[in-house]
Amino acid sequence: MKRSVQILMLALTLAMGISYSSGGAAQPSATKPGEEDLRAANASSQDIAEGKRLADATCARCHGGKGVSSGKGIPHLAGQRPAYLYLELRAYQTGARGNNPMQAAVKFLSDDALVKVAAYYSSLDPATPVSTKAAPAKPDPVQAGKAAASGCAGCHGEGGISKTGGVPNLVGEDQKFLVAAMQAYKSGQRKHDMMKTLLAAVGETEMNNIALYYALQKPAKAQTPSPGDQAAGKAAAADCGGCHGDLGVSGNPATPSLAGQDAEYFVDALKAYKGGKRSDDTMKSLAAALDDKTMKNLAAYYANLQPQPPKAKKPLTTAEWVQRCDRCHGVNGNSTDPRLPALAAQRADYMDKVLHAYQKGERKNTSMAAMSSGLSDAEIENLATYYAQQKARAVVFMSK
Repeated sequence: MKRSVQILMLALTLAMGISYSSGGAAQPSATKPGEEDLRAANASSQDIAEGKRLADATCARCHGGKGVSSGKGIPHLAGQRPAYLYLELRAYQTGARGNNPMQAAVKFLSDDALVKVAAYYSSLDPATPVSTKAAPAKPDPVQAGKAAASGCAGCHGEGGISKTGGVPNLVGEDQKFLVAAMQAYKSGQRKHDMMKTLLAAVGETEMNNIALYYALQKPAKAQTPSPGDQAAGKAAAADCGGCHGDLGVSGNPATPSLAGQDAEYFVDALKAYKGGKRSDDTMKSLAAALDDKTMKNLAAYYANLQPQPPKAKKPLTTAEWVQRCDRCHGVNGNSTDPRLPALAAQRADYMDKVLHAYQKGERKNTSMAAMSSGLSDAEIENLATYYAQQKARAVVFMSK
């Protein structure tokens, strides 16, 4: 323990330009204006000892006797970066972080006491990483969607490109529309016994994965016949563009794109709206005025338009997210900046809670709010699990 403390102090003193004595106590140099938060990195062995006494009396009940927490959602503090710890303690004390238990714990501590507590915890050996077997990563949603959609290919074709008349193309449609359509079949709002049966055991997450998979496939026209007068269909489609977009490419996730759609399915859908089997007042009103020939012409026109890819973004893998996080938090979450927290070996449930707090705006940080905004629950869980499994290093390695 003593050696790891000395190594930590040496690394920090070298990084901060502080002199170091052979006795193990750092001799503080004059703190530059604006660098008051680095005082914890200048602490002497006596400061650390006083910090231990304060921490044992104030913090140990929740964060553990040596800064290794056993409480759900409560972070490990051992080996954490000193300036970061000081800044967080100050944030609680000033009310910038709304946490009543923490505010109460540090409310009456002097600024000098906060510095010493931060120095003490940063001097400790970090927590041991959790086993890699403890929590397997959530599957990639695209691959999960592909696997779940394997049973759909028999009717809807590989990649969602239909080769069977009367069966819709699934490519070129927005994720939200595809999920809404599946939910409508599952609930019986759309009448189709086979689809209702197939979707009965499919949950919301699986539906989202299936929809994402199809939304990311290269769009192509249905490989099915499209009899009818395309020119007449184009003229009849004048009233459709307002909702379904020019050339049948919708700009509204709630409204399907029609370009490249199977002609027979298209006609069947119009008849379902006209007859009331599908419930939509707008579509029922528009379909009511259409005869079978006009429906067939419309179907031929839209079936021969080129579908376009919807606005679907392929999720980053956990490895790709880690690369982004490591830019600030250090390789494998071992921060080299005393002001930025180390993530390695941190409790996964705590990191999960924190990332959601940044997403909701409960914790204020412009960079973290932007970084976390696009994370799904599964991605957050995977990131938290990854960092909890990394070996934490007490030494702050500074690059030249």
